[in-house]
Amino acid sequence: MLPLAQILRGMGCEVAGSDRSYDQGRTPDKFAWLSGNGFALHPQDGSGLTSPNQVLVASAAVEDTVPDAARAKELGCERLTRAEVLAMLFNQAGYSVAIGGTSGKSTVTGMIGTILAAQDYDPTIMNGAVMKNFVAADNQFASARVGLPEIFVSEVDESDGSIALYRPTIGVLLNVSLDHKSLEELRDLFGDYLASSGCGVVNFDNDEARMLGQASVADGKGQMISFAVEHPHVDITVEAGSIVEGPFTLQAKVIDNRASETAALTLPMPGLHNLSNALAAIAAASAAGIAVADAVAALNQFQGLARRFDVIGTSPGGITVIDDFGHNPEKCAATLRTLKGTPGRVIAFFQPHGYGPLRQMGDELAETFARELDADDITVMCDPVYYGGTVDRSEGTERIIKLIEDAGGSARHIAAREDCGAHIAEIAQPGDRIVIMGARDDTLTGFAKTLFEGLK
Repeated sequence: MLPLAQILRGMGCEVAGSDRSYDQGRTPDKFAWLSGNGFALHPQDGSGLTSPNQVLVASAAVEDTVPDAARAKELGCERLTRAEVLAMLFNQAGYSVAIGGTSGKSTVTGMIGTILAAQDYDPTIMNGAVMKNFVAADNQFASARVGLPEIFVSEVDESDGSIALYRPTIGVLLNVSLDHKSLEELRDLFGDYLASSGCGVVNFDNDEARMLGQASVADGKGQMISFAVEHPHVDITVEAGSIVEGPFTLQAKVIDNRASETAALTLPMPGLHNLSNALAAIAAASAAGIAVADAVAALNQFQGLARRFDVIGTSPGGITVIDDFGHNPEKCAATLRTLKGTPGRVIAFFQPHGYGPLRQMGDELAETFARELDADDITVMCDPVYYGGTVDRSEGTERIIKLIEDAGGSARHIAAREDCGAHIAEIAQPGDRIVIMGARDDTLTGFAKTLFEGLK
């Protein structure tokens, strides 16, 4: 909601808001910044709604019983979802780039935005994470960049089906894997998304994405640019043997097979998934008419995103703490695989972002942690996030821990997050990498920093 609010205000709208976290005193720095930068804040008790001329914009998760929603209905205010408002702004743009897929959307959105900004396109960017390249005194929480409304870059979400609302000039498809919906539902959503795109940019390393891309082109529904790290027959790829991966960096030589041109890429984060993300951004920029060499040059200045393999620091005792957004099987696997690419024990803390998602993908999550981590690595999980509501809480973290242990992994359930932090600090040893994973909770970064500060 924050980046959407920033964009709307940047376009001249009067924007006010409420949030349970504000009422609960969570992340006070963020709300102080909002208040100091022209956003009126109200308790979530309906008091912020006083006129039928106001429009209530809420995420799909906000229930009708929430006081603001009830008050809006009472006044006769128009109510729109976050996705509906974003889609209206996006589809009104003359040139639009959408980034879809189960994993990697925020990183690729930041990468594409960085390339377009470096080429003086002055894009408006809607992201789900803070883009470090755009952080400034007047944009401390840079999950959005307000530029020309005619050039719009945004990640688009399949979890609530809202991806069907967008009509992109360029539609990027990163991957298709189990998350909030079944694979059958995802195939329909992403297939229609590519059919609605003027030009599809598709990851051929992902079998599901490749099949959808090929089917879209076969149906004559649009153009396509393909990219891959490993698939041999694509437009944008990397030179064999050129990948050099360090603990916190990655280098490779990018190849444009259409023109037999190469360019040297350096990223400030490790992991083949991030190399794939970079190729996606380069391919999308190419679809927009930017030379591959120019796109690579811009990405060499990419600073990364908050909570995307974000290194908090290394203690004097040699223990590194990393803050990461991993919350579904594919994201967690990518992060853990990257960590296991270099020596050292991994202590993986995971905070489930809800009881519903945990029930949907719990088996796959357990399989991921058991498969990616070794016998001496440790998984620590707290109870799922719960801020209220009517969700079924009968099935929690304990079941996931047992599944990991049954598969031969080492896992521990500690109900309270603070107690997890104390336990991790107690067992951490020199050379360990502690990764803090989870989504939809801004306090996780503070938790990672507090844990780091308590290490010896």
